Amino acid sequence: MKIAIAADHAGFDYKFKLVDWLKSQGHHVLDFGTNSADSCDYPDYAYPAAEAVVNHSTDYGIIICGTGIGMSMVANKVQGIRAANCMTPEMARLARLHNNANVLTFGARLISIGLAQEIITTFLNTGFEGGRHTNRVEKIHLLTDC
Repeated sequence: MKIAIAADHAGFDYKFKLVDWLKSQGHHVLDFGTNSADSCDYPDYAYPAAEAVVNHSTDYGIIICGTGIGMSMVANKVQGIRAANCMTPEMARLARLHNNANVLTFGARLISIGLAQEIITTFLNTGFEGGRHTNRVEKIHLLTDC
């Protein structure tokens, strides 16, 4: 699987560890930065990673900041993105199953690296259920005032 990954300064350490871990799992990873723990602005990294998902350069995106909230807000500005900020594997499972989320966000200040790996594994291994959820997901993309 091709995965876009990005982080701000708060998520840099996790991103660094997760890139190696994802590669060890057989994934191809495109890293959109940041490349240091120096203070930076999360939109500069979240937006290009989300665009890579929409443009089909990658299958999914994983973006990390202190809480995951800011990254989620930015990613959801990209038309076609359904970013979900998940703090548990169950949230990740339901985000994929019911919402067909294509970007995962989480907060490095809120969860352990081990839990982050569990959440990512669940996210990447869960398919979209479709059915009654398809119409709901399609309605998201008809909204243009976002």
